[in-house]
Amino acid sequence: MLDMSTLIYIYNKCFAFILRAFMRLSRNLTATPDEIRHIKSRDTGRTIKAHLYRSSGPSPSPVLMNFHGSGFVLPLHGDDDEFCRRVSRETKYTVLDVPYRLAPEHPFPAALNDVEDAIKYVLASPEEFDLTHVSLSGFSAGGNLALAAASNLFPRDTFRSLLAIYPVTDLSRESASKIAPARADFHIPVPIMRFFNSSYLPSALDRRDPRISPLYAQADQFPRRILMITADGDSLALEAEELAQKIQKLEGWYVVSQRMEPNCSHAWDKTTRAGTPQYEAKERAYQLAFDMLNE
Repeated sequence: MLDMSTLIYIYNKCFAFILRAFMRLSRNLTATPDEIRHIKSRDTGRTIKAHLYRSSGPSPSPVLMNFHGSGFVLPLHGDDDEFCRRVSRETKYTVLDVPYRLAPEHPFPAALNDVEDAIKYVLASPEEFDLTHVSLSGFSAGGNLALAAASNLFPRDTFRSLLAIYPVTDLSRESASKIAPARADFHIPVPIMRFFNSSYLPSALDRRDPRISPLYAQADQFPRRILMITADGDSLALEAEELAQKIQKLEGWYVVSQRMEPNCSHAWDKTTRAGTPQYEAKERAYQLAFDMLNE
């Protein structure tokens, strides 16, 4: 007879299959990187297929390592193509857009291991990348991974800047307790959040482990320059803002925390249309990112 953990895994795997199939039908992920990089993984015989967007800036180049959103489950590498391309054109940064393994097939810490391996690849390439200007960015689950890696796996001054865009920062809280600051046309349904969380963290882990919930990392372990973008209609906004406020209290840290309004929900920038208030909010958010990288 199957035990409960196996039954939950089978359920999550079947539900992930359905969500991924729906996503492929509803989303057209067409990325246009300048180059594909195959980064060596710690796992024998495996590589991480990253997208590289070249800047016309100096050589060695400043580099922004970006990590896409996913709920830790959805294969959305390439979803940040517009952001990555614009960073490469509007700043001096080359962008390495990095995927990571997904749950439930690969639960924690597989995704964070991939992030760590990709960062180590960049740090071992001083002939190509300016190691005084290595920055991280991440959307949603990717923001969680960027925050977790920066505050737990590497010395504080490894990274020039960190851009966290509607990140999940606290996986210890019950999903139903996460309330958006304002009403919006879309909220992440509570059952979907619970599914994402149980897929990524299937075992009896301490969910306050700062590698899982960066909100509980020591504030002085984060990079000194942080951009935190949240959305008024996002149920993850308040926990991200709580982390920003925690870091802001430190002397010598430069933290920009901006909540986008009106009616901006989670991942609003990926579906907005020109001429709408949400499109204008996306442009403001991206410009804040470019400004921080250009400083």
